[in-house]
Amino acid sequence: MFAPSDEKLVRRAIDNNRQAWLHLVKRYEGLVYNYALRMSGNRDDALDLMQDVFLSLFRNLASWRGESSFKNWLMKIAHYRCIEHFRSRRNFADEHDFDQQESHLDWHDPEAVYQGQQRTQQLVQAMQALPLEQRLVVELKFFQHLRLKDISEQLEVPLNTVKSRLYKAVERLQQLVEEL
Repeated sequence: MFAPSDEKLVRRAIDNNRQAWLHLVKRYEGLVYNYALRMSGNRDDALDLMQDVFLSLFRNLASWRGESSFKNWLMKIAHYRCIEHFRSRRNFADEHDFDQQESHLDWHDPEAVYQGQQRTQQLVQAMQALPLEQRLVVELKFFQHLRLKDISEQLEVPLNTVKSRLYKAVERLQQLVEEL
């Protein structure tokens, strides 16, 4: 059976269809949680941020006009919530928070899983050392797979600024990972 489109689910959710709302949440909760986890560096904060994002989404669902995809609109809300969180707390990740982060490696090979977790942990540690502006660009480019133009629009900065931040972030990440 085909899954209903985001547009249909939003229309139904606005009409107080609980199942449609739950379907939207289920469809995007992993995406929002992983984004919040990479940006906050802490599982508990990521869960709080995810809850804030979906609460904000619920309150503003009727204001989505469909000018961009629902996913992009949702991730823009997540982006703003993460910025608010960062400004209010300025926490950095505890390296032990990522011990159980999922690995895309074959789970039958414990050594490969362990090495994958170590690389993930190193990358997340290195990302936490980047300035927020660079971390956002890296997140949106490599984890959300947005085009540079879309990142520019989402962050509301010129395209050349996005390119500069990305270049500097990648260069710094390489240095940090080598040091680790």
